[in-house]
Amino acid sequence: MGPSDAAVRHSPSTWQQPCPAPASAERSALVAVLAERVLALGAGRLLVGVDGFTASGKTSFGHELASRITESGRPVFRATLDDFKNPWKDRHLYDRESGEGYYRNAYDYDAARRLLLDPFRSPEAEACALCSIDPLTQQSHAAETTPLTPDAVLIVDGVFAFRPEIDAYWDFRIWLDVDAELSVRRGAVRDRNWAGSDAESIHRDRYLVAERLYLAEVDPLPRMDAIVDNTDFARPRVVERG
Repeated sequence: MGPSDAAVRHSPSTWQQPCPAPASAERSALVAVLAERVLALGAGRLLVGVDGFTASGKTSFGHELASRITESGRPVFRATLDDFKNPWKDRHLYDRESGEGYYRNAYDYDAARRLLLDPFRSPEAEACALCSIDPLTQQSHAAETTPLTPDAVLIVDGVFAFRPEIDAYWDFRIWLDVDAELSVRRGAVRDRNWAGSDAESIHRDRYLVAERLYLAEVDPLPRMDAIVDNTDFARPRVVERG
């Protein structure tokens, strides 16, 4: 397969955002370095997880990484864990409104494994689903499958990507690091169109509380293959660990 044959396969979900224009040559160079590190893992199917606080830039980074990897000729599948949440119609069965409730109950890891991760990990599988339930329309896309290739790279972004339920699937783990307060500010601005004046409190009292539970219980950072300080989109940097 040549570079012209490679493409990014996206989820059918309406919860989408476009691949951003390059913010700087420095950012493009960092993405290129991480793409080379992923490709160096081998020619078979590869699974990459991108995690970090809400509004740390996970989806954009996943798109950028996917675009760079396709330049090598490898097809890339893009998914987000937000497309594998429990349906809103069942929210009366559990707490999803509090920070702890969001952390423990929002995501359907069984669906993520069954529809996406297990097929991608299995050499015999010929297709996978990139979306379970559309977060906006609540329409099920579980029956909509995308054909797999033996050399495909799957890039999944989402909070809590390295919880024990799915942590073993990843060949390469990336953490986008931003300050908690910056996460709240960015998220409030991003979500004001649907959350209105409640946007900041949702991020501070639900999402940030959930993230802190995750860090305390799972401690994912020591397992990262790369930690990227994404405070400044134009000047991201790989955090060196002692």
